[in-house]
Amino acid sequence: MTFSIAARCARTGMFGVAITTSSISVGSRCPHVRAGVGAVATQNITDPHLATLVLDAMEAGLDANSAIAQITKDREFIDYRQLTAVDKDGTTAHFTGAHILGTNAISEDIDCVAAGNLLSSTAVAKGISDGFRANPDAHIAERLVQAIEGGLAAGGEEGPVHSAALVVSGDQPFPLVDLRVDWDDDCPIKKLRSLWVAYEPQMQDYLNRATNPTAAPSYGVAGDP
Repeated sequence: MTFSIAARCARTGMFGVAITTSSISVGSRCPHVRAGVGAVATQNITDPHLATLVLDAMEAGLDANSAIAQITKDREFIDYRQLTAVDKDGTTAHFTGAHILGTNAISEDIDCVAAGNLLSSTAVAKGISDGFRANPDAHIAERLVQAIEGGLAAGGEEGPVHSAALVVSGDQPFPLVDLRVDWDDDCPIKKLRSLWVAYEPQMQDYLNRATNPTAAPSYGVAGDP
């Protein structure tokens, strides 16, 4: 049903999540980042609020393992949830409930944790984390896209995926990157790759428009000098 990766870039301190699933609009529910704090993916039978609670706990000083342990302890319906997190130190953590759908797997590596359910095989999770580790000098957004491409190459889900998302925090309270394919009958991961390729050269311009419009280029539209 879903596979994802939550990760940190040790070089820049950025956090990000890349995720894909069989249902619509995965980006509206499952990937969560917070500048200076961490990244969380919440999936399977999703409760988006769990990600907020884990990020709040990490911002309050808990590491990823302690935050997930605190939020999952004795929580109603927690056996239906799958959670991953990475904190500001690169520590990773995960939780997979007893009622997770189909074949599920976790793969933890340096600064990243990959997870999935209803997978074609348990090898998919390692394909995701291997994809993230393949090009450590690249921008974290590029590495995250490579990660879910790696999961797809390793077999992906049991069935087709239809939506995908990429979200990355910089040093602002809003995401540096927030790209979504809400529905695609062919390959949302391929569409997400195209969006990232188009967005990357404009990324700094949009950040400048938010933080210092005098440094931003013109919009290139009628009436804009």
